[in-house]
Amino acid sequence: MATNLPKGVTLYFSRHGETEANIEKRYQGHTLDTPLTHRGRKQAKAIAKILKHHVGDVATLKYVASPLERARTTMEIIRSHLDLPPKAYATDERLREINLGAWEGLTHKQARALDPVEFKKREADKWNVRLPGGESYADVAKRAERWLINVKRDTFAVTHGGFTRILRGLFEGLVAKEISDLDEPQGAVFRVRGSVVEKLDV
Repeated sequence: MATNLPKGVTLYFSRHGETEANIEKRYQGHTLDTPLTHRGRKQAKAIAKILKHHVGDVATLKYVASPLERARTTMEIIRSHLDLPPKAYATDERLREINLGAWEGLTHKQARALDPVEFKKREADKWNVRLPGGESYADVAKRAERWLINVKRDTFAVTHGGFTRILRGLFEGLVAKEISDLDEPQGAVFRVRGSVVEKLDV
């Protein structure tokens, strides 16, 4: 069953801009942060441009980000390019990326070499497989749902690839495998009204 926003409320959300770890195909997860790349900063500017195009008055939105540095840097670049005070936004622990436990900081290749059986198992079922010391997609979905209950006004959020994938899946009422197969674009904005998710462009 699809998740719904309250009537009259619009949610906009984006993944943080590209980071050095993204280029290296390295798991950042719940705690590790690497700086945005030049491309990542350009992606943040592109998000600001999309918001300007689609939101009547950007100052009326509530702005909230994951407390991780890559999400906060992205948000601050966006707000600067919207002519808003860069640091005048909230953070919320529930918007953190999935906790990948022992995999955090490893490249995909290193994680596969560490435990090929566990790697294969998780790739086949991200929804249910919880890594040692980490979370499953189902765990993150519970966090996301707890956060969504409190979205009572038009909001823009900057979060992470796994988290945005799960948010989209919850609204669209997708099954676990369909959620896992969704892309994780950077430099994009998703808009939700009710349970309808749209990817916005300029």
